[in-house]
Amino acid sequence: MEINFTHHQSAHCENGVISNLMKHHGFQVSEPMAFGIGSGLLFCHIPFLMVNHAPAFTYRALPGIIFKRFAKRVGIKIKREKFKSPAKAKAVLDKNLENNNPVGLQVGVYNLVYFPDEYRFHFNAHNLVVYGKENDTYLISDPVMEEVTTLTDKQLEKVRFAKGAFAPKGHIYYPVDFPKELDLEKAIVKGIKHTCKDMLAPVPVLGVKGIRYTAKLIRKWPKKKGVKKANHYLGQIVRMQEEIGTGGGGFRYIFAAFLQESSKILKKPELSELSKEMTLIGDSWRDFAVDASRIYKNRSAKDDAYNHVATQLEAIADKEEIFFKKLRKAIK
Repeated sequence: MEINFTHHQSAHCENGVISNLMKHHGFQVSEPMAFGIGSGLLFCHIPFLMVNHAPAFTYRALPGIIFKRFAKRVGIKIKREKFKSPAKAKAVLDKNLENNNPVGLQVGVYNLVYFPDEYRFHFNAHNLVVYGKENDTYLISDPVMEEVTTLTDKQLEKVRFAKGAFAPKGHIYYPVDFPKELDLEKAIVKGIKHTCKDMLAPVPVLGVKGIRYTAKLIRKWPKKKGVKKANHYLGQIVRMQEEIGTGGGGFRYIFAAFLQESSKILKKPELSELSKEMTLIGDSWRDFAVDASRIYKNRSAKDDAYNHVATQLEAIADKEEIFFKKLRKAIK
């Protein structure tokens, strides 16, 4: 069983799965457009959720939410299933492949054998497409990989039923119904408004306020937690931004590309200007990540290094607050 499926590499897994599945069904939806319409951009500190023995930080909406919002806003229907039984999960997957239907799967990263060792850690919200099967080997289109790859029956079962936070439980999803045309204009406006609402939310751990709150924590960590733990926590922020996110700059570059594309569709040149501004904000996030990584790798020459990166974060929060207020106004 091999479906005629075209693999396109992307910056981030969930956006890439959406884009690739939509293209397979005849709709030319780019990765940035999927991300923007799905209101994927975020910043949130989740103090009660520990991932790899450190508090969770996210630069994107929760796993699955981007596709859910995207589908609702453009008028497609998605079928989703989770399973207690690996045998049942396998049967549903095989049935879809028999019906010539490529599907999205949520999997754990740690046991993905085709990933380089440095990227294999306990994170259960990775997404990929299965587009065929040869004997006991599944054909895999992982959007973050340059080429298609494969997993054996047992290897795929292991990552589909990984344990821990965001355990996938065999999660399978795929579109089942489409409109004749996608109403991108309305969907773009809804996506942007939702992102502005999230980033300007009056919640201490969310959006711009969440960035400022995280800066305060960074200043306290060395004395309160000790240098070893402070370094581990700082490493978590960067890993969530640059590695788990794989969007670079905490997804700010993907959002900038979305605004650039949207400016033409909506005939709003101001979105193109805001796209350039968001690219510069992405650069600021990258600079923060570089300086923070020097601290936890013990390569920083700065005496007051933690306060320095905290100040960088506060400057980013100020820029993003101004940016999202301008964007909210531009889309009214």
